[in-house]
Amino acid sequence: MQFTYSKVCKLSAKPEFIEAAKSGNILARKCAKCSEILLATVYYCKSCGSKEFGDTILKGTGKVVTYTIMTVPPAGFEDLAPYAWVVMELDDSGIRVSGFLAKIPTPEDLPIGTPVKVTGFDERGIVLEKL
Repeated sequence: MQFTYSKVCKLSAKPEFIEAAKSGNILARKCAKCSEILLATVYYCKSCGSKEFGDTILKGTGKVVTYTIMTVPPAGFEDLAPYAWVVMELDDSGIRVSGFLAKIPTPEDLPIGTPVKVTGFDERGIVLEKL
């Protein structure tokens, strides 16, 4: 079976994570033992090693910590080009997530520290926009 980018993204993201992102939030996990907040993709706590978690919803706002501008987009991203693949740090937890931000032609259009928010999720991943 041959996978396209969108099929891989859909297979790797939990439905609950996708629904939270579509609402502008990030689904995370809170360790039942030490209360560490981690992404929903983890299987054990990095602080204490526990495997017991509860779900928690984080507000999908934060700031850009790094990015790459894609001027020659892969299939499925042509309508966004040039776009930035962004790593953002969430305001309320320090957790970092990645997503894409359409129509970013130059680094001057997206300085490090720019406030961004999660606005959705599609077959390509988390959708971001500048605040």
